[in-house]
Amino acid sequence: SFSCEEISPPPELIIRSLVKMAETKDYGEWEKFSIDEALKMKSASKGFMCPMSANTYGIDFQAFTIRDHTSDKVIFNVQKPENPPELPKGFDMDKLRMIEYKFPRSFVECKTIATSLKFKVGEKPVPNFVMVERHYFKGELIKSWEFKVDFCMPNSTNNWEAMYDLPAMKKDLIDEIVSNKYPSESDSFYFVEGKLVMHNKAKYTYYED
Repeated sequence: SFSCEEISPPPELIIRSLVKMAETKDYGEWEKFSIDEALKMKSASKGFMCPMSANTYGIDFQAFTIRDHTSDKVIFNVQKPENPPELPKGFDMDKLRMIEYKFPRSFVECKTIATSLKFKVGEKPVPNFVMVERHYFKGELIKSWEFKVDFCMPNSTNNWEAMYDLPAMKKDLIDEIVSNKYPSESDSFYFVEGKLVMHNKAKYTYYED
């Protein structure tokens, strides 16, 4: 008798395959994209790693605020309108999960920032809600964070408070980032019980203040 051992492809090959499918909106086996694989992303994805229908928990972001933790100055604040405008026919729904930020140079120079995310959940409980956030500059990873909320009650409104200790950057690098000559991007992956349910992307531009 003899046995057969299943040989798994290396993680890098899996990631490249999933990213390629995301580029063409062929999400394929997107359910296999794990937290560990999100933490191994070396550059921004070209597309989205899961369809919008993956959010079966009715997670709906209501408001988002960014503050300089040291000065308590609000850098960015946005709220979902009570009566969103009707979307035109043929609207690309992926645009709703692509955010464009414009920040002052002082934001890049912050040592610690605080964020507050207000969100609602639907009729199902949301256990082990994890966010993985990856930031890239010139196509390379420069920052990465992972946050977790243990449990959200069904039909609840929640506030997710987070603190970011920003890595120290040399003046030359800050100058280069603020020049906007090269892309500054991020991927935000959201998982429930280890399963990818949402993926948002962002682009950043900066100005001197």
